[in-house]
Amino acid sequence: MGHQEDHAITCSLRRPGTESVTTHTTAAEAACVEGGERTTRHLPRRGLSDPSGILLLMPHDSALDLVQIADPREVTPELRRELIDCWITVTNTGGAAGFPFPPVGDDDVTPVADQLLNRLDPNRSRLLVARADGLLAGWVVLNRDPHRLVGHRGTVHHLQTRPAFRGRGIGSALVHELRRIARDELGLEQLHLAARGGEGLEDFYGRLGWREIGRWPAALRLAPDDTRDEVLMILAPL
Repeated sequence: MGHQEDHAITCSLRRPGTESVTTHTTAAEAACVEGGERTTRHLPRRGLSDPSGILLLMPHDSALDLVQIADPREVTPELRRELIDCWITVTNTGGAAGFPFPPVGDDDVTPVADQLLNRLDPNRSRLLVARADGLLAGWVVLNRDPHRLVGHRGTVHHLQTRPAFRGRGIGSALVHELRRIARDELGLEQLHLAARGGEGLEDFYGRLGWREIGRWPAALRLAPDDTRDEVLMILAPL
């Protein structure tokens, strides 16, 4: 990655039922708020590709607000609509976010989104939403099975960023914060995911500390002449 200048940063972290807390810093010092206390981590100049980071850094004039939701009752009708619209837009512009055969519309996405939102639970499923410029910019889901056989690990699903907000570090910010939630709030030791091959996702996650642990060769048939591997990745330790 090329040299990164120190820019002024505005970051904001909010959990349901609390006010946003905003801090200003530079690209070499990312600040966040945990449990009502301000904590600061110093990042190297490679900044957001560093797997130890908590928040990705945004330009000063574009605050990033990360909101965690773990209860279906906290999902407003407006947020539900935004999530569905985001998923449709991402899918129909080529994003690999769970619907492999675009185009999709409300009839395809709404029942799947409602099922996902109804499963939200503090111990089993968390939704993390990113807002920038007052708009939904992206989101991701963290699931875990509390059964003692596999309760030490979680799985990451549906990471996506609206096309208009891509290139601003929002996807990486979501992954960094999800890592902190998994480790500090759920006590997890590992995160797993499965990614569609041929999209460059291995490189994206690799820059955030993930590593490839295997593939299901030719597992995904997108078209008669387009068959992809399914890439299995892990993030550990957290």
